[in-house]
Amino acid sequence: MEFHENQSKRPFLLFTHTWNWLVKKWQRHHTRKVLHRLSDEQLKDLGLKRSDLGY
Repeated sequence: MEFHENQSKRPFLLFTHTWNWLVKKWQRHHTRKVLHRLSDEQLKDLGLKRSDLGY
């Protein structure tokens, strides 16, 4: 078997999955942080209650 035939098709798959997981985790954290800064009236405009935020 030649060298190029034995190479992985996706050598950075684990790195890519880990990076995507970290990005999603950061986005969720940022979204929660922004929502907690909103007043109850602003949350009501979005159709949410303070108890829906889950912290």
